[in-house]
Amino acid sequence: MTDNELLEHFYADSNQEWVGILLQRYTLLLLGLCMKYLKDETEAKDCVQQIFLKVLTEVPKYKIDYFKSWLYMVAKNHCLMRLREKDKNVKELSEKSNIAHNETDRHDLLQNEQTYELLEEAIGDLNAEQKVSVTLFYLQKKSYQQIADQTGYSLMQVKSYIQNGKRNLKILLEKKLKEKRQRRS
Repeated sequence: MTDNELLEHFYADSNQEWVGILLQRYTLLLLGLCMKYLKDETEAKDCVQQIFLKVLTEVPKYKIDYFKSWLYMVAKNHCLMRLREKDKNVKELSEKSNIAHNETDRHDLLQNEQTYELLEEAIGDLNAEQKVSVTLFYLQKKSYQQIADQTGYSLMQVKSYIQNGKRNLKILLEKKLKEKRQRRS
């Protein structure tokens, strides 16, 4: 029997077995089409089942002249909708992770800003020579020689002020962070 004859029988007696014969005839075509779009065998097989159900509910609503072409369009549209849903779910998941990531970034930024404020305070607590040498070396990226030329300190003094200033800065910063934590608790 041709596709049109099977459809004629279906339209005459509404027996879904006629549509079942048509679907059986095109099962491999549907599976191939779904594989082409979805690139996953399990998902493609699942789609074929869903398309079968859709066809069984849609065929009575329309007068179909070319079943194969109509079935192809139904299957293609179903696969495209499935891909859109998948893409939408991926975007939503991505947006949710970005929101969480942005919250973490804001928290880190706030914490870093507070640490920088404490660092500025700690630099202010260093003795004058260490403060000048550390600031020029770490913040203004000056070399030992440039610092010596700018301040009039010897090269050995500059190295010593930076080394001692760095150690003292670490001690002062740890002390300030500890005090801050104690105030919060």
